[in-house]
Amino acid sequence: MAQPITTAEFDSVLSGSDKPVLIDFWASWCGPCRALGPVVEQISNEMADQLTVYKCNVDEEPDLATKFRIVSIPTLILFKDGKPAHTMVGNTPKPELVAELKANL
Repeated sequence: MAQPITTAEFDSVLSGSDKPVLIDFWASWCGPCRALGPVVEQISNEMADQLTVYKCNVDEEPDLATKFRIVSIPTLILFKDGKPAHTMVGNTPKPELVAELKANL
């Protein structure tokens, strides 16, 4: 299950992870974010052995949204070794999203 992430724990979560981290930047008022949410949860469960998934509410964590220049949501950023490795913007169908993640793991 995707866990919420805060600005305070962000650096320690990334540096402490032994596998890539996917962060879903979203907001409760965003229709495409709500549509993508269940897909992100499925990916979190199905790919748990390959990556760890977190959700960042941009309204609650504006500093993180600013730090990673989030201008459109939903935005998914895959971090490897604590650094952004791949960014996906918009509500992408699950098969495409999984293929894109696997190509960048």
